[in-house]
Amino acid sequence: MRPGFSRPRQIRPFSRNVEHIIADACPGSIIEPWQAASRRHPLWGLWRRVLTGHATDEDLRHRASSGGAISALLIEALTSGMVERVLHIGADPLQPMRNIVRWSDTPDEIIDGAGSRYAASSPMELIGPALAAGKRFAFVGKPCDVSALRRLAKHDPRVDKLVPVVLSFFCGGVPSHDGADRIVRAMGLEPDEIESFRYRGNGWPGLTRAQTRDGRSGEMRYAESWGEYLSGQVQFRCKICPDSVGGVADIACADAWYGAGGGFPEFEEAAGRSLMITRTPQGEILLDKALESGVLAAEPFDIDDVELMQPAQSYRKRHIAARVAANSSLLQPSPRMRGLDVIKAGRSASWRELFRNFAGTARRIAMGRR
Repeated sequence: MRPGFSRPRQIRPFSRNVEHIIADACPGSIIEPWQAASRRHPLWGLWRRVLTGHATDEDLRHRASSGGAISALLIEALTSGMVERVLHIGADPLQPMRNIVRWSDTPDEIIDGAGSRYAASSPMELIGPALAAGKRFAFVGKPCDVSALRRLAKHDPRVDKLVPVVLSFFCGGVPSHDGADRIVRAMGLEPDEIESFRYRGNGWPGLTRAQTRDGRSGEMRYAESWGEYLSGQVQFRCKICPDSVGGVADIACADAWYGAGGGFPEFEEAAGRSLMITRTPQGEILLDKALESGVLAAEPFDIDDVELMQPAQSYRKRHIAARVAANSSLLQPSPRMRGLDVIKAGRSASWRELFRNFAGTARRIAMGRR
């Protein structure tokens, strides 16, 4: 639907119990809280180990968006027998700038699906048929998707039985489809002409590339495609997200950006490097398997330095309390976000920053941009 976000649509009646499960699992209403733990950071959540590294397969490292860690972990989970399949997101072959939910059964299929996809995606769309099939599978999704899966597990025991591996990533928010359309038009092309489209990858951070069916092509640097076109199209719900770092996944990954002056990341092309945070015993097992088998190379990293790699995530988390307060003051609904250290993170922000975020959010809502 316009302006290019996925929205649920009821197509048939369902029982009161099903309605209750949907309401309890929906990340639009409730976000799964972080587990209590001795090592829980107010910005980055529960953690066991923090590492930086990359896939040892140089082709995968190059093709993936940020070092290939998620793909390498999935390959290990598949080849070790931990799972039989992988449920994740890939490009829609009929509309390459859009996403579809897909299955991967082999390492080659996982590699084929590697790379960030900055468009609406709904991996939970297939969770019913996936659980009904009775095969063990890995799940890869945005932090909100993972929250929905964890909450569904409270109602459906098949989730914990059949989904032994849940991976996520640091999320900058879901842009409208209009953002990708504008990128293509800035390249001098038209969306309905596009045969292939990559948001990132084939380098780090990699170029945004489009090719038409008649062989014309265009490309754009990541700093421009995200900074000037996509980030401004992120939906409002993402602006008040209290867990954009995959806090309830087994392992969460992100770009391990190199910092430039003032700590802001550089986006110059380099060999890909991933940030990895293990959060559960199952995540630890998978990571150790990947390191032992050699599909992944990694070294420890200080969690207090993650902010140098991910300043935008740090900024957002510190100001969520102010944004939600503005939203609530204008009688707008907000998701329940207890147990996510929102207030604790907000204490590290200045009063000036908090006021600016409160006022900016209120203005956005008043202008109808919610």
